[in-house]
Amino acid sequence: MQIDVQDHRIASAAMAAPYLTREQETELAARWRGKDDSGARNDIAMAHLRLVVSMAGKFRGFGLPKSDLVQEGYVGLLEAAARFDHKRGVRFSTYASWWVRAAMQDFVLRNWSIVRGGTSSTQKALFFKLRRLRARIAARDRELSAQAIYEEIASSLGVTVADVQNMDSRLSANDTSLQATVGDSDEEGTQRIDLLVCDKPLPEEQVSGIIDGERISLRLKSALGKLTPRENRVIRARKLAEDSATLAELGEELGISKERVRQIECRALEKLKSSMMAEGSELMAIA
Repeated sequence: MQIDVQDHRIASAAMAAPYLTREQETELAARWRGKDDSGARNDIAMAHLRLVVSMAGKFRGFGLPKSDLVQEGYVGLLEAAARFDHKRGVRFSTYASWWVRAAMQDFVLRNWSIVRGGTSSTQKALFFKLRRLRARIAARDRELSAQAIYEEIASSLGVTVADVQNMDSRLSANDTSLQATVGDSDEEGTQRIDLLVCDKPLPEEQVSGIIDGERISLRLKSALGKLTPRENRVIRARKLAEDSATLAELGEELGISKERVRQIECRALEKLKSSMMAEGSELMAIA
């Protein structure tokens, strides 16, 4: 009831504001731009408050208080008044309409859902035009399938069918608390957050992975210590370096053939495998 009273007061103030002639509008705009007269800017804005109230009614389908929409629209109106150039010969109402609509659209996008939607121009157009386009297409041909309607909307707005489907899903559902119970309304019932799937390992699995990684690192370090200097160099250059060396590069460095480097690498890998398996068995025996 409080909101209705506030809306009525705003509407009354808007209707009470006098209309401006082109000459009055030009004079006020000249005072604002030439003399930085903020009072003249406010007079222009107040005279067009009815434009804001009228446009706020077009956004009533999004469930937001009309008084809030009017306030946001008035901010856009003031921005338009600050930028308006009367020398271009355009009436202020024509120029201000875009600013008022943009301010209200941004407000709707910020407050319609706690889940932030896309902010690109195509996503905004999809958000505000989807319902109207769907109703128009369905009224024209009631036998069209939902998929066909999605495809036509996507083609009309230059977006993908998946974008249309996702937006339609968002517009059709309300925000739901993750703490809301599913099925049974009892306080002990399962909450939505309990049903969310997480792809990450469980805490105990993460800890186990860290421990296993540390053990493998220790075993590898110990096994590398049992290789000859030449074998160690080949393995580090071929398997452990970020940019592995080629057989030719190592052969040139060590003064041997590529085939000899390959043989050393194979022998060193076999020694590493045997050494790490042996140490792993010892650790298991100790455990």
